[in-house]
Amino acid sequence: MLSNTPSRKIAGLAAGLVLGGPLVAQPGLAHAAAPVIKWKPCPADDPLEGKVLKGLECGTLSVPLNHTRPAGRRITLALTRAKHTGRRYRGAVLLNRGGPGAHGRDLPALFRKAMPKKLGASYDWIGFDPRGVGASKPSLVCDESYLNPGGARADTLPRTPAEEDAWKARAKKYADDCAKKYRDVLPYMGTRNWVGDMEAIRRALRRDRINFFGFSYGSYLGAAYATSHPHRVRRMVLDSVVRPSGTWYANNLDQNVAFEKRIQAFFRWIAEHHDTYGLGTTAARVERTYYKVRAELARKPLDGKVGPSELDDVFLTDGYSNLQWSTHAWALSDYVVRDDPKALAGLWHPPGRLGQNNYAMYLATECRDAPWPRDWSIWSRDARRLYSAGNRFETWSNTWYNAPCAYWPVEGGPRPAIGSPRPRILLVQASEDAATPYPGALETHRLFPASRLVVQRGGGNHGISLSGDVCVDKAVLAYLRDGTLPADRKGPDRTCRAPASPRPKPKPAPKKDAKPSRGVPAASTGIPAEAVIPPTA
Repeated sequence: MLSNTPSRKIAGLAAGLVLGGPLVAQPGLAHAAAPVIKWKPCPADDPLEGKVLKGLECGTLSVPLNHTRPAGRRITLALTRAKHTGRRYRGAVLLNRGGPGAHGRDLPALFRKAMPKKLGASYDWIGFDPRGVGASKPSLVCDESYLNPGGARADTLPRTPAEEDAWKARAKKYADDCAKKYRDVLPYMGTRNWVGDMEAIRRALRRDRINFFGFSYGSYLGAAYATSHPHRVRRMVLDSVVRPSGTWYANNLDQNVAFEKRIQAFFRWIAEHHDTYGLGTTAARVERTYYKVRAELARKPLDGKVGPSELDDVFLTDGYSNLQWSTHAWALSDYVVRDDPKALAGLWHPPGRLGQNNYAMYLATECRDAPWPRDWSIWSRDARRLYSAGNRFETWSNTWYNAPCAYWPVEGGPRPAIGSPRPRILLVQASEDAATPYPGALETHRLFPASRLVVQRGGGNHGISLSGDVCVDKAVLAYLRDGTLPADRKGPDRTCRAPASPRPKPKPAPKKDAKPSRGVPAASTGIPAEAVIPPTA
């Protein structure tokens, strides 16, 4: 689910611990004439992104499907650029919001707005839809009924062996459909090939070194690139850091525990504002209220579409971020206190084209990156163990989110090697992040001895750079401005105190013609595709 989960822990380079073999070399690529990206104004209304690309430049780049065979079949990457406009030029920054599988062509517009004007004007901000994603070709979409069967999905919590078998059959059907449609490309859809694509983009941009800003899975992609091409890294910010040694099965198990802790924090917050929401004066009472609603929706889904699985998907976003805590608490309050289901029903939107694509590429990447258990009894045992230990909010939904990897047509692994003594990377992490738990940042910090780690102590949001935390943003902007990093210290190199919890907001007015989400509502893998980067304070 981190599109997934992440956490990570390693003994360190000095101890000789290696995560898998080296990235595959690319014969002939270093000496081949690199293509040039031909930029042109993006359309005012893009078929996938709508109007958000207006003012950006669009381009495409042909890359090998298999980077070890550069003369073989080629695929196409779709890119965007917000070109530098200032007198000073600091180079190009590749942007990745995570997933894996999240689109990225809208990111240059968001970053340009988030940056101080002069600093933003000094970079070329490069967005791209990774291979298999969005406007890149081919763009993968598999069995759409797995996420959207046309009504409420089956409850992710299997109460009988027959219900568990039915979910297993659905997961296998999804994997089989992907195999039927894309068997020829699935072997080349892992992080190793994304690293090759990043290097191809660097060469096409005619830059000796590249800058990179990645969130969530993007932190893993950046770390893999920095390991394979350490001398090509200029500045690299990795926010919400994946644990390399846990990719990906173990990281998802860690996530189940971390999301339970985070949803309990949300329940406590609701209880603290019982006078506003009326859902209980303790976290335990709010939790009982939530699961009572969940049981009611299992018996009778709202509008036939919002059942217990959809409810969990909606409230999963509250584990990623507290930005919607008030909105979701009001919707739950309307349903429970005022017997009004409209707001709760309106929070769920089935995934559209980008959401289905995001999910397919999440699996195509993670199932390929590393080995997954092929014996279902292992999955079932781990899920039941974690659920019985009290981690009931996310455990089973996360299990079914990843279950197609048990039947994936391509074996996973070996993992890319991660770690290098050279790159001076800036790592940014909230200590209570549920999607990429804190040990991942500590592990990656050890694997890159020249890196610096900024920790938001007590923060629980996933993706905290450029979100208004002055302490965090000061470190990020100083690094982007002139390469300045915090002083080297034992443990975190800079610790920032998390902002206060949000205050309840006024009850939102009913929305008319609400737009469907462009992302996968349950995407446990990284920055949600519909997320925006708020401007700095």
